[in-house]
Amino acid sequence: MTKNKARIAVLVSGGGTNLQALIDAQKSGIIRAGEIKLVISNNAGAFALERAGKAGSKTAVVLKKDCGSQAAFEEKLKEVLTAHEIDLI
Repeated sequence: MTKNKARIAVLVSGGGTNLQALIDAQKSGIIRAGEIKLVISNNAGAFALERAGKAGSKTAVVLKKDCGSQAAFEEKLKEVLTAHEIDLI
């Protein structure tokens, strides 16, 4: 029986150096039990989104100012994570 890999989402807000380290670890086989499927940012101009795109990961931007409140922002994040069937953040 083949075990499915965990679907991973990474939250970013800037340059994405930590994201790049995770992408590199995934490519080198260090991360074997999961796969980065989604990168979410609260900053539409984050360079991390470009890094994610180059690595083949889907991206999403969720802006708190568009949600109106912290609770609405968190609910929107939950909706995006659920829609992409994310297992691990």
